Amino acid sequence: MTTPAPLLAAVGLCSLTVGYWLGMGRSLLSYNAQSRSIASRRDHDSDDSDLSDYDDDAADLSDKKHTTLNPNEECKMVLLVRMDLKMEKGKIAAQCGHATLAAYKAALKQTPQLVKQWERLGQAKVALKCPDEATMKGLEAKARSLGLAARSIIDAGRTQIAPNSRTVLGIGPAPVSLVNEITGHLKLL
Repeated sequence: MTTPAPLLAAVGLCSLTVGYWLGMGRSLLSYNAQSRSIASRRDHDSDDSDLSDYDDDAADLSDKKHTTLNPNEECKMVLLVRMDLKMEKGKIAAQCGHATLAAYKAALKQTPQLVKQWERLGQAKVALKCPDEATMKGLEAKARSLGLAARSIIDAGRTQIAPNSRTVLGIGPAPVSLVNEITGHLKLL
C-alpha cells in the first residue's frame, strides 16, 4: 500500500514546523543561560557595578559642581572607544549603542535634571578615541568623582574580541564644560 502524496506533505510540514520550534526553544534557552552567566560575572566584578550602586550617590549631589551650572548650558554625552582593541566599525557602533543606553539609564537615576536639560537642548553625543583600558578606567573614576553618570561596557566576546573586554565608556549627559574637563584632551573618533 502506498501513502498518498498529500499525507506525506502534511507529515513533512508538521515535522519541519515542530523541529523549527524545538530548535528555537533550545536556542532561546541557551541564549538566556549565556545572558545569566554574563550578568552573574558582572555582578561579581567590582569595577562594573550595578545601577543601584549610585542610589546613595544620587541622594546627595548638592555639593557637586554640576548642580550650580547654568541651566541653559548645553549638555552632551561622550562615548570613549578603546582603540587598542582594533574593533571594526559595526562592532564600535553596537558597543556605542550599549554605552549610550547604559549611561542614559544611570543618568536618569543619578542626575535627572541633567538628562532633561540634555533632551531639551539636542541630545548631543560625541565619540572619542581612548587609547587603552587603564585610561578608560581613570576617566570613569574621574567622572564618577564629579557626580556624573559613567558606564563602561564589558563585551561578552561572541564576535571580534576577547570575553570581558571593556570596550566603550559612556559619560553623561552632563554640561559641556564639565565633560570637557574630563575628556577634552581626547581626539574625535
